[in-house]
Amino acid sequence: MDLPRRQFLALAAASVAILPRRAGAEDYPSRAVRIVAGFAAGGGVDVSARLIGQWLSDRLGQPFVIENRTGAGGNIGTEAVLKAAPDGYTLLLSTLPNAVNASLYDRLSFDFLRDSISVAGIVGVPMVMLVNPAVPARNVAEFIAYAKANPDKVNMASAGNGSAPHMAGELFKMMAGVKLVHVPYRGQGPAMSDLLGGQVEVLFAASPGTADYIATGKLRALAVTTAKRAAVLPALPTIGDTVPGYEASQWYGLSAPSRTPPAIVEKLNREVNAALADEAMRKRLAAIGGEPLPGLPAAFAALIAADTEKWAKVVRAAGLKPE
Repeated sequence: MDLPRRQFLALAAASVAILPRRAGAEDYPSRAVRIVAGFAAGGGVDVSARLIGQWLSDRLGQPFVIENRTGAGGNIGTEAVLKAAPDGYTLLLSTLPNAVNASLYDRLSFDFLRDSISVAGIVGVPMVMLVNPAVPARNVAEFIAYAKANPDKVNMASAGNGSAPHMAGELFKMMAGVKLVHVPYRGQGPAMSDLLGGQVEVLFAASPGTADYIATGKLRALAVTTAKRAAVLPALPTIGDTVPGYEASQWYGLSAPSRTPPAIVEKLNREVNAALADEAMRKRLAAIGGEPLPGLPAAFAALIAADTEKWAKVVRAAGLKPE
């Protein structure tokens, strides 16, 4: 039997009231947001997450809480984010290993390019090619000559298999035609300690924390890994000046699960870009050796896609496997 019009309208209104609200940017965020960092507290990933998290908390009026979920080269934290609800309340501090791991690991439960959506780039961090002062090389050309004269006798430290320093070193080996012995460590700190002690000869290190060692002569800097000279170490040439086409950059940004509403992505992107235009924030990023990466989500997505393809070639050519 047909319901009276007034009763029908009342029931319809009640039904709409109990439906979940469509995710949009108007009332986002209405509660705390998690930013998952796949690496330990204190490193560049964690510091970048906390800087941008504090900015977003202040601007959007809800806490952006940093959660460190370490392990498997960042894959544990990445998996947790990509399997979360695509509602903007779980974000990933994405970084270079997300591009590398796509080819380094044979069996991942996710496809980063397919299962994530790029929100915003935050910062690019140059690496610097460091040698122990006992190495008789004062520039990249001299190091290449030294390595070729001592094949498989020069030890190259890294922060672990698939880490940014490791990949920078493997690319250098390929493009310079030298044979270096890779010695992986659990993080850059232990690798740096053994470089200082002379147990290893060379390290491609993230630039933060290296300036004092360089200034005091405890380590010798030969070049930066970026395509252009780095503002944090302006006196150093690039490796590409000697090895044409060489470029290896660490980067940090925000990603979210795919199917996160575009309006939320756009809102977060707008706020991150506002942070990168802020002079105080730029100074904080410069303190960790970073150079801002402003731009639309599509630009950050293009960077990730290009690096995924680039490092897959290096992984295959070098026959790399995870630890």
